[in-house]
Order: sequence, then structure tokens, then C-alpha cells
Amino acid sequence: MKIGSNEWSKLILEGVQAFDLDLDRRHTDLFAAHAAELLHWNQIINLTAITDPYEIAIKHFVDSLAPANLISPGTVLLDIGSGGGFPGIPLKVVIPSLSITLIDASRKKVNFLQHVIRTLKLEGIEALHIRAEDLAGDCAYQKHFNFITSRALTDLISFVHQALPLLGSNGEIIALKGKVDQTEVEAVRSFVRGNQDDQNANHRPYSLTVETYELPFTQSKRSILFFK
Repeated sequence: MKIGSNEWSKLILEGVQAFDLDLDRRHTDLFAAHAAELLHWNQIINLTAITDPYEIAIKHFVDSLAPANLISPGTVLLDIGSGGGFPGIPLKVVIPSLSITLIDASRKKVNFLQHVIRTLKLEGIEALHIRAEDLAGDCAYQKHFNFITSRALTDLISFVHQALPLLGSNGEIIALKGKVDQTEVEAVRSFVRGNQDDQNANHRPYSLTVETYELPFTQSKRSILFFK
């Protein structure tokens, strides 16, 4: 299977139907351009351990689009630790009206993200070389985002803690993970309760829900954690 082939595109188009998405070849052509650059740059910098075209289609592009129908068009989204551009760039391709900021602590990865943005001719999206905690120190970004995403993160508590100062009123944090550790979920719930009791939290109510799904064409269990 080759990236950008009819077979590769069909795999993505059929896979995202599991998330009630109806895409077309225009979308997969952009995904193919992204994937080609991913593999080219991956020879120089470490962007992904996934290099098989089949797995790239499913584990990068289809999986990144799992929350697409839950993200409102025309809103502002932050993707923390974007790395190879997932899930931020596929979400931008599918929801063009999103205003997206991608951030990563690696300058080389940000250079890649900026290159892909130019290559795909995407507008309303930027890639910044900055950590989330430093971005939160910029008044322009404090409580600025309607949605904050991260994928394949290892520490959910750290992610929520970093994202919270950047989350706008009625905003939502979306974490895409593999099989979720219930202990980690309970730790976040405790964090939620602590913030609700904090006098400095402006009495904003928080909630955490977890939804599980099976990645299409695989038996891989996935989880999406919604922190509202």
C-alpha cells in the first residue's frame, strides 16, 4: 500500500465513518501530503515510530479524527505537544473554520509543523516553539481556547494542569489516550474536586467523563477523556 493511493485513501474514508464523519478525496489528498512530509522528515528528526502506510492511515489520521464531531466549527483550539501534527492538523483539514495553535517544546518538530502548514496551504493555524506553562504566561493566550487537545500523552494530571490556565469559560480539554488507567482517572477526579474547592478557581464547575472506543480495523482500545 502506498500513501495517497486509492486503497490508502479508501482506508481512511471508511475508517472515519465509525466517528460519523463523511469525508472525501480532497481530505485524504491533504492527509497524504502531510504523511509524505512526515516520513521524509522522519529520516532526519524523530517524529514518529509509525512508518507503515497502513498504520499511518489508521493510527495517525483516523485516530486523530475521533473527537472531530465533538469540536464546534469556528472555535479556537490548542494542540499541546503536537509533534508530527496530530491531532491538530487533521482536525484543521476536516474543520477548516477552526483557529488552531500547535505547540511543541522541540524546535525541530515546530519547524516541521510550520513546513506542513505551508505545504498544505492551511490558513488560521500557527505552530509555536513553546511549552504550555510558558504560553500560559502570555496574557494573549490566558483563558483563550475553547478546546485544548493532546494525543498519546503519558501524564494526564500534568496535561490538565498545564491546560487549565489556557482554557476559556465553558471550554473543554480533550485527551486522546490508549487504554486508560483507572487510577489516573481517579487522580484527575481528585484534582477536579480540589479546583472546585479552591477559592481562586472562580467557582467554575469542572467535570470529567471518559469514553472508550475501538480503533477501526484494529482491536486496539482507545479512550477519550473530556475535561469540561
